[in-house]
Parts: sequence; C-alpha cells; structure tokens
Amino acid sequence: QVQLVESGGGLVQAGGSLRLSCAASGRTLSGYTMGWFRQAPGKEREYVGSIGWSRGATYYADSVKGRFTISKDKTRNTVFLQMNSLKPEDTAVYYCAAKIGTTNYNYWGQGTQVTVSP
Repeated sequence: QVQLVESGGGLVQAGGSLRLSCAASGRTLSGYTMGWFRQAPGKEREYVGSIGWSRGATYYADSVKGRFTISKDKTRNTVFLQMNSLKPEDTAVYYCAAKIGTTNYNYWGQGTQVTVSP
C-alpha cells in the first residue's frame, strides 16, 4: 500500500506560482510512476504530468508544458509540482497518484485545491 498526501494548494493571482507537494509513505517507490492529475468543477479529471521514480523521466500534458515542472526528492519520498505562469483555467483540485509498471494509477491522494484568480 502507498499512502499519498498532497499539500501546497491555495489561491493565487494569474501569472503567479505555486508548488504542490505529494508525500508518499507505506513502501519504497522504486519502480513506481508518480502522476499529477487535476479536476475542475464540471469537468473530467485530466492528466497533468508524471515522473518515473527510479530514472526521473518526466512527461507533461500539452496544456501545462513549459509552465509546470515535476520533480522528486528521494530522501523525503516526496514529489513536487512547480506551477508557474498560472492561468484561471488551471483552477482545479490537484491529485497525486502512483502506479507500478504499466498498470493504471491505483493509489491516490485526497487532493488539494488550486484557485487562480483573473
């Protein structure tokens, strides 16, 4: 079992920045992929990006590429989502998730609210 706890959400003006954290516990994350997702009101959950825990390869949705950066701190078992140049359309609940191999993401955090004002 992997437990995930997000933090760092809040209210920010357009053009501002936030850094979300996802602290993992329960087991070693070797071989896991850590993903970030978001869900805006009335919309389906969408993929934001992900990072391979072992090799650190990162992938991003086109909507956030160049603005968001995912990183990890193995010593703290934590993944970060640095969000710059935020736009009102980035407003959503952001979730951290984990999966092993090519399976679906099966571990999810509780989510953290990000609100970007115009």
